[in-house]
Amino acid sequence: MARPDGEHDAAYDAVLFVSFGGPEGPDDVMPFLENVLRGRNVPRERMLEVAEHYQHFGGVSPINAQNRDLLEALRAELKAHGPDIPIYWGNRNWNPLLTDTLREMSAAGVRRAIAFVTSGFSCYSGCRQYRENIAAACEPLGDAAPAVDKIRVFFNHPGFIHPMARNLLAALERFPATVSRSDVAVLFTAHSIPLSMADTSRYVPQLEEASRLVAERAGVSNWQLVYQSRSGPPTQPWLEPDVCDAIRERVEAGCRQVVLVPIGFISDHMEVLYDLDEEAAVLCQELGVTMHRAATVGTDPEFVSMIRELIAERVWSLPERPAIGVLPANHDVCPLDCCPAPARRPAAAAPPPA
Repeated sequence: MARPDGEHDAAYDAVLFVSFGGPEGPDDVMPFLENVLRGRNVPRERMLEVAEHYQHFGGVSPINAQNRDLLEALRAELKAHGPDIPIYWGNRNWNPLLTDTLREMSAAGVRRAIAFVTSGFSCYSGCRQYRENIAAACEPLGDAAPAVDKIRVFFNHPGFIHPMARNLLAALERFPATVSRSDVAVLFTAHSIPLSMADTSRYVPQLEEASRLVAERAGVSNWQLVYQSRSGPPTQPWLEPDVCDAIRERVEAGCRQVVLVPIGFISDHMEVLYDLDEEAAVLCQELGVTMHRAATVGTDPEFVSMIRELIAERVWSLPERPAIGVLPANHDVCPLDCCPAPARRPAAAAPPPA
């Protein structure tokens, strides 16, 4: 995707890379979780339970190092192919926080930025809430705040689908040649969210389409979309089935080989490392199931190139919006009623940190 002749980079003068954030050491864990759960009626026992997941890995979330790697790769991609504009990084819940990043951008004279959010699917917590976070960070800056527009979600972009299909094939190739592909259960996993959030967004249809596209490209017919990392109270309905319940059901049906594909994550977040590589892996071992987990896209060159293309199509006002499958490319500008906040219940919990 090249810049049209005579086109200039004036539409935007910076990229804002937006993510969830995570602790960088044991002392950061509880303050970080307090940020995540602020304003929500979540029992402290649940917070301590999630804190133990982080302490299991030394109190360090993998998301920050992964974001640094992705930022380094993206900066090189923009420098090599354009648009050659600076990238700033801001998180929702931990340093570098969006409030500090937007202040830095304002001081540097940035007037208009395009935001890439590390979430490829539409729902309140994965889309609209980030836009609200950006708006809240801009508010104290008044007229000096940059205008920030969000890039479309990329669930059906070939730059996401193709690397995920390659990763699925690589996981399947880890089984002996004597194992038939049709005997391997492929479970695509994504973060569970409350049904009240799912019902007001395109989260499930987008996940189903992304999973179908990856499975089709990898030549897989025995697949299912499942969910993980639920954090709400038992009284609140969330998306199901849970990945561990799905594994048990497959075992009861005679399955002994499973591949987990974290389609809902772009890198090995804490949920991937703990909920899949620890909890699901232990369950499979106990049940006598051979399990392999497909890699996330991470810094795959085709994925990095996709991010550059998403930036370029807005910065250079390009007419093309690459997308594959039966669903169209998602909108550039979110409608006012897009992904509204779900109805809050007294005991409702936020999705666990990514």
